[in-house]
Amino acid sequence: MSSSAADRTRNPSGATGWAQGPPAETVAELLRTLELTISRHLDGVLHGNYRGVTPGHGTEPGESRIYQPGDDVRRIDWNVTARTNETHVRELIADHDLTAWLVVDTSATMQFGTMPNDKARTALAAAASIGFLTARNQNRVGAVLVAGPEIHVVPPRAGQNQVRAILAVLADPPASEGAGPADLAGALDRVGALAKARGFVAAISDFAGDSWATALGRLSLRHDLLAITVHDPREYDVPPIGLVHMTDPASGRTREVNVTRAVQERFAAAAAATRAARLELLGRAGADTIELTTDADWLGTIATHVQRRRTQAVRGGVLRR
Repeated sequence: MSSSAADRTRNPSGATGWAQGPPAETVAELLRTLELTISRHLDGVLHGNYRGVTPGHGTEPGESRIYQPGDDVRRIDWNVTARTNETHVRELIADHDLTAWLVVDTSATMQFGTMPNDKARTALAAAASIGFLTARNQNRVGAVLVAGPEIHVVPPRAGQNQVRAILAVLADPPASEGAGPADLAGALDRVGALAKARGFVAAISDFAGDSWATALGRLSLRHDLLAITVHDPREYDVPPIGLVHMTDPASGRTREVNVTRAVQERFAAAAAATRAARLELLGRAGADTIELTTDADWLGTIATHVQRRRTQAVRGGVLRR
């Protein structure tokens, strides 16, 4: 996986850029365990061939079925409708050569966590789930990885080895503490420039701020979008523990805060408002959304979402945002 000169730039701390070559043994063992966990769980709940994350609209005609409210009238099968005197629509077989992109944020804010799994580890698990689900029907998978201002591109290829290669790089990102906020908008725009045909994009991040919203909206004009938000419970609530030093990992700024009961309440209210605003922006951008937290069952949440999407596709005939 070669990278461009821009991708090999050094971060402000002087550490080298994205990992190259075979992963370290500890990283390899982590990835093997993660893959085994995902495969065992998904094989138990998802059956059949060509089971990707998003059952796409497709281009090849399939079987006809009776029209249901909400179906696309452009897919009415007039020949069958005339023979049966009942309105039928023609199903479309999902394309099997989809190109999927993973946009994964590994910036300093993603290294935070108060649970056994921090945000970065949860994001890695989510990327593995989406990657292996997509690769099992021979779709091509590419990745754009973000660490602060640094962006690294892994060109799309087919096969599970490609997913393993992406995860190996993702598990060992360059340090980005104090390097500034994640250039998530730049990563999304990079996908827009590289993805020539309609495909599927999964963005995994804490989606801090709102600078990414416009770029995400542009992607939705051509691609199916899945936004996976990752957060830690302490980002929604802090206990009244008194005087503490808090540091912004992106900027390195430190502030001393006396966390009283009143501060806890104001913090929780502000966090709830931020979450609501984030979800509104994601919805406006046309993205389907999964919310993950470091203390929850990330794999069960993703599997439930995939099953729900397929149920909608079967019942409604057309995927809706």
